[in-house]
Amino acid sequence: MSKSEMIRARSEPSLKRQVERIFHNLGISASEAINIFYQHVRLYKGFPFDIRIPNAGTLQAMRDVENKRNLIKAKDAKALFRQLDD
Repeated sequence: MSKSEMIRARSEPSLKRQVERIFHNLGISASEAINIFYQHVRLYKGFPFDIRIPNAGTLQAMRDVENKRNLIKAKDAKALFRQLDD
């Protein structure tokens, strides 16, 4: 067995419970998820996803979604794209 080191981190209890429930549904442990994250950081030589401060338009769109305002509803993707093209 290879050597291992302990990683200690603090997290909000509610966030930890929610995320660990997702890991459980995926069939992995928190340790396995952390190792996957570390492997991807090594592979990408940085975060494996974009970390950006959203601009004003994106922030407004996020607020709209949270408040269920200005949403476009469609029965399927084809209808949605037709509406977006108008």
